[in-house]
Amino acid sequence: MTKRDLIMRISDETGLIQEDVKAVLQKSLDYIVDALEKNESVEFRNFGVFEVKDRKERVGRNPNLPEHDVIIPARRIVKFKPGKVMKKRIMGG
Repeated sequence: MTKRDLIMRISDETGLIQEDVKAVLQKSLDYIVDALEKNESVEFRNFGVFEVKDRKERVGRNPNLPEHDVIIPARRIVKFKPGKVMKKRIMGG
């Protein structure tokens, strides 16, 4: 599903104009990114939690040239942990 698919589906089900749905959805996504940029976690009850984690620098190897070590730099990544309801619906338990 793309953002466009989501906008169209919400618009069809609610009767709202697609431009209004798009504006609200985009603003929501912008606020989520802003919070993650500030190193804050974003939690949606029963859906899941987005949080930023720091990855340490590490040594990797190219499988084609295993004798050459490659330094993989430290970086920040976004992790997602699904909530109970999502886990239950997707994993069928």
